[in-house]
Amino acid sequence: MSIAISSQVIDITPAIRERIESRFEKLNRRQIALITPHVMIQKEGLNYLVEASAGVPGETLFAQAEDENLYAAINDLGHKLERQLTKYAEKPLAQRANAGQPAAEEESEE
Repeated sequence: MSIAISSQVIDITPAIRERIESRFEKLNRRQIALITPHVMIQKEGLNYLVEASAGVPGETLFAQAEDENLYAAINDLGHKLERQLTKYAEKPLAQRANAGQPAAEEESEE
């Protein structure tokens, strides 16, 4: 998978690229294709701000994390994207579970 990583304030070292790619490899275990993932690294004061966006069929995932340690921010970002991807993957199951229940508005009219 090709991940676009950009930053205007720091150089993207091989170690930073490897950490980001390893976090996205964990997301690939869900068997959902990520479309054009992009990671942006910024520095605000003493903290690093890491933002990521990735498309999935029908939606776009976006997360951001901030920490004094760049690697901790990348890990936090990965956890946030993982939660969003889990929610996206389980959405059809939640919709199917609610399909047989009548709407609350219909019951209140009777």
